[in-house]
Amino acid sequence: MKFNIFIILSTLFFLLSCDQTAINQSKKLDITFDKKYKNSGFSLIYNDDLKIKKIDQRSLTIFHKNLKRKSNVKITNPLNGKSLIAEVKSNKVKFSPFYNSIITQRIAEELELDLKEPYIDIVLISKNSTYIAKKTKTFEEEKKVAEKAPIDGIKISDLNSSNKTKKKLQKNNKFSYYIKVADFYYKKSAKNMSNKIKSEVKLKNIKIIELTKTNYRLLLGPFSDIQSLKDSFEKMNSLYFENLEIIKDA
Repeated sequence: MKFNIFIILSTLFFLLSCDQTAINQSKKLDITFDKKYKNSGFSLIYNDDLKIKKIDQRSLTIFHKNLKRKSNVKITNPLNGKSLIAEVKSNKVKFSPFYNSIITQRIAEELELDLKEPYIDIVLISKNSTYIAKKTKTFEEEKKVAEKAPIDGIKISDLNSSNKTKKKLQKNNKFSYYIKVADFYYKKSAKNMSNKIKSEVKLKNIKIIELTKTNYRLLLGPFSDIQSLKDSFEKMNSLYFENLEIIKDA
């Protein structure tokens, strides 16, 4: 009888240990596969005419489509190197997919953004915050390629950069932007996506840049005015890309 009780207790202990191990492994997997968000593009500066959820114009808060509420982000004006930390107030506000965020007047002022060309970099910096990927149309070949492709980081300018660099940035005020579709491991994959865009979206100003022998960037552009850029961006959005970016020059 005692032997049977011992066997039962031992079995229960083993099963509980297995469950705990599985839970721990699951937690490790969650941490391993977190997606850190970054994006370059145009912001929308909040005003009452937008007729959306109110936001305090003097706050350092933003509306975003994908990032969790209360996530912290670093916002940089790449044209002058100025940056600040802001908090996501909501991800439920609806606005055009062309804009990567809605920011307050205070943020625009502190970053000294050009109100006609409010171009910014956003990087997620919150601890334990992750990028919430929307449901996207899956292209199997490109998905496999993307897993091999190196991570492409955002370069953030040093606030203490020389006056010479700042003058150079100020001179480069010509409107010239590209839509960055994606980076690919193989040139063939980039060409296949280029053909898909031509046939499904009817856009032709497509460019493939060889960054390295294993990194090919697919771009649309250049665009010399914001309206044509916005029109093409919204057409591309119909293909459900997860994170289209807008980059200045190329």
